[in-house]
Amino acid sequence: MSIEYTWVIKTKNTPLLKKKCNHCDSERFHCSDKFRLNAQKKNIDIWLIYRCVKCHHRYNMTVFSRIRTESISKEIFNRLSANDTDLAWEYAFSREARRKNNAEADLDSVEYEIQFDEVPVEEITSCEDEMLSFTIKCPFEFNLRLSTVIRTCLNLSSSKLNQLIDAEAIFVHERLLQKKHKVQNGDVVRIHKDKLKTILWKEELYDEVAVK
Repeated sequence: MSIEYTWVIKTKNTPLLKKKCNHCDSERFHCSDKFRLNAQKKNIDIWLIYRCVKCHHRYNMTVFSRIRTESISKEIFNRLSANDTDLAWEYAFSREARRKNNAEADLDSVEYEIQFDEVPVEEITSCEDEMLSFTIKCPFEFNLRLSTVIRTCLNLSSSKLNQLIDAEAIFVHERLLQKKHKVQNGDVVRIHKDKLKTILWKEELYDEVAVK
């Protein structure tokens, strides 16, 4: 048995594209959340529209090229026609879409917030379960390190996180946490309760001694 929590990562914007503008000195384009559709007989071209962050010059990133209209589901086609923002974000975050367009994203430009409930030390101390379990909900991937999320949600310093890693106390999908691990939707983080409690207790003890 284990106590289970959920950490939700909300992105505030889509990643900028690293692209040199032909009309100014800018090297970044932002997603407009709008699509352009151009039908020719039975074929259709569909692009996701980007704008230069400085002069607003347009760049069209290909979503579909010369595709039969019947090859697109009615639901998706309606969402494309209606400039559905959620769908635009899916393509803007899509590695595959960028790969097909030979485009590079500035993933550091993505701002985010983490929604989580703080876990009081008293709750950890009183817990009888061996493991604490945290499920990650993050619909978009943007190279966010899982170690950053763990530090934020558990209010840990870098040294404390390193101690937990060295103590082999943190697991992701039953494997020991690697610092380079990037957040993926559905990641399950499990932390050994006693090892976490020991490290947090040492930190509190140190703070008390420092105050005295």
